[in-house]
Amino acid sequence: MIKNALIVFLGSCSFGVISTLVKLAYSKEYTLGEITGAQFFFGMLILWALFFLGKLTGRIKEWPKRGKDAVWKLILAGFPVGMVSVSLYKSMQFLPASIAVILLMQFVWIGVLIEFLIFKSKPSLPQICSMILVLGGTLLAAGLFNQQQLELSLSGVFFGFLAAIFFSIYLIVMSRVGNGYAPVEKSAFILTGACLLIFFVFPPTFLLNGVLAGGLWQWGLLMATFGTVIPPLFFAIGIPKIGATLSSILSSAELPVAVAMSYFILAEKVSGLQWIGVSIILLAIVVSNVFGTKKLA
Repeated sequence: MIKNALIVFLGSCSFGVISTLVKLAYSKEYTLGEITGAQFFFGMLILWALFFLGKLTGRIKEWPKRGKDAVWKLILAGFPVGMVSVSLYKSMQFLPASIAVILLMQFVWIGVLIEFLIFKSKPSLPQICSMILVLGGTLLAAGLFNQQQLELSLSGVFFGFLAAIFFSIYLIVMSRVGNGYAPVEKSAFILTGACLLIFFVFPPTFLLNGVLAGGLWQWGLLMATFGTVIPPLFFAIGIPKIGATLSSILSSAELPVAVAMSYFILAEKVSGLQWIGVSIILLAIVVSNVFGTKKLA
């Protein structure tokens, strides 16, 4: 139990590293298309390599065919994954990394709202309380009560919320597709879809113009490892063993890790009031998952 909980926790912490890596890559004057393209290109290659290696060594055996979704559904499921990164990284062009990640965490209440509007799933009282806590915590965490933080870019806020919307869609889709696939195979197909979408939006000229060999490959490998390889694999290993509730709580570790790295590595200013806001958001996630696990139709 403890081992699997630690695996899920480390997978979430891995997600928290990405925002800092993106900011550092921007400082090297790489573009949004180059950063996202390299990350998902290497992520796709690594996951497919792991899958075929597992098949050759016999570690990955044929899974039951019953209930197995079509491949195209998994590829489409990768589209919101790609858009999460595109939107979040675009937000980071206008906002501090810590603020962009805080906006991403709005998926906690956006997902509940989407479930209600589309699937008529009424939110429970704990979920409503959680939504209020997240919104209140965001006001503090974003520094809106700090005079120096009042001039937030509207473009950055827009793309941050857009990332949260796409992440909510991704979570909803993932709960409904992917039956009958080994975790690595499922992740590889999803990453393939995400990579195809990003290459459509940003043609992968970096593969031919020398940018990749000139140093982009290092950032691509780092971001692929921490953002598109470790988290899904660690989650696939640990979540089935510890359950969805504890997994959701442990997954929230992404937020304090991202804010802490922004503070220590990027030297972004994070006030005590903002840390209180982060704590309130984390509390909201706990409330939602511990007391709001009952789903209402």
